[in-house]
Amino acid sequence: MENTEKNNIRFGLIGKNISYSFSKGYFTEKFQKMGLEDHSYENFDFQEIDEFKEVIAANKNIKGFNVTIPYKEEIIPFLSELDEKASTIGAVNTIKVVENRLVGYNTDAFGFQKSIEPFLKKHHKKALILGTGGASKAIAFVFDELGIDYTFVSRSPEKHQFSYDNLNEAILKEYTVLVNCSPLGTFPKVSEKPSIPYKYIRSTHLLFDLIYNPEKTAFLLAGEEKGATICNGFRMLQLQAEKAWEIWNS
Repeated sequence: MENTEKNNIRFGLIGKNISYSFSKGYFTEKFQKMGLEDHSYENFDFQEIDEFKEVIAANKNIKGFNVTIPYKEEIIPFLSELDEKASTIGAVNTIKVVENRLVGYNTDAFGFQKSIEPFLKKHHKKALILGTGGASKAIAFVFDELGIDYTFVSRSPEKHQFSYDNLNEAILKEYTVLVNCSPLGTFPKVSEKPSIPYKYIRSTHLLFDLIYNPEKTAFLLAGEEKGATICNGFRMLQLQAEKAWEIWNS
């Protein structure tokens, strides 16, 4: 833990294996620029989500948390309430501590919508969401808002989902937006990528990766090679972080 006598207004990130995380560096720099010397941001690296109980019990000066993989859904039972959007999405990435209550929000949807909108063209009518974890739920919510049809792609698909093995030329021709919500390709395992038939990617496709490290994942590089438009998750992260800061200070 950091020196909490000086840093008595604390925030943190809940996740698993998060030493690489964007959030701590982003908010630490933000606090320095704003001259907020009594603010600090730290990582809470949990192997199990139950560890959250101990942190809450032992730390009364934490004002808010961000939540990342793999706990965006698992955190919900620990919260006092959800805001309407987080409840609809079914995943939380921001928590505001209000007295003894923990209120869950989802700022991923805001970040994703604002970062993908500049790239969307009229022919982008259908999307494949690669992965079915907590982050994918915010992506689906945004596509509902934008009127873009979508289908999830999973290694063990449920009803109304595709499996990676089923993807073919006809499907890739129809679905021209592909969003990677899986952790595949994250540093240091930069050679990994979702198992889709990249040979059918065309210049009409838009590939969006929620990953931001590396800047161009193997998924994005494979799309770029085929002339597709590509975008990583860095802008989305900045936007969701700023929205979280807004919520903590509201």
